[in-house]
Amino acid sequence: MNFEAARIKMVDNQIRTTDVTSHSVLSAFLSVPREEFVPAKMRELAYIDADIELAGGPQRRYLMEPSPLAKLLQLAEISKSDVVLEIGCGTGYASALLSLLAGSVVALESDETLATSATETLTRLGYDNVAVVAGDLEKGYAAEAPYDVIFINGAVEIIPVALFEQLRDGGRLVAVEGFGNASRAKLYVRESGRTSERADFNTAVKPLPGFRREQSFVF
Repeated sequence: MNFEAARIKMVDNQIRTTDVTSHSVLSAFLSVPREEFVPAKMRELAYIDADIELAGGPQRRYLMEPSPLAKLLQLAEISKSDVVLEIGCGTGYASALLSLLAGSVVALESDETLATSATETLTRLGYDNVAVVAGDLEKGYAAEAPYDVIFINGAVEIIPVALFEQLRDGGRLVAVEGFGNASRAKLYVRESGRTSERADFNTAVKPLPGFRREQSFVF
């Protein structure tokens, strides 16, 4: 299979057609070999317009489909001077994209098998401004805070306060809130200790484990 041709087709047919105009984002998607970040049996399906399962079980994980991923990265307006925290890096595909957009990336992953895979692939392909770390996704990674951008790589129901506290003044957090067709992409900006939010576009992406509201008892 000609993966380079498939990559160009993905950008032209799935990403450009959904209002992604950022040159740096388009260039990153044209550069990063998506087929290197999927299970071996899925390589020929790497460029389909769909989520791709990376890990099964109760903590099921997915590689986000190209269009919403590109729109979220565009929404973050990442620059080469930014330090980025990625929440839920999976096998490292979005980490590689972020590495081309930002100055440095901390890629947080709770699944140790996925974290190991991400480290190996990113190192092999030369994305050397990414550090993959293992830990609880909901807690973020305070050791390297504050961050200019926090990117949550999957849908969530709530965003923990701990993540907002790890943003630099003027920093942005991008996330998809809600599940299924009712979810919205949102941009949060932290200024002078306060956080404002703006809903941007409707989308439907697979959820990250955790990030749920506590269930209350009804009597």
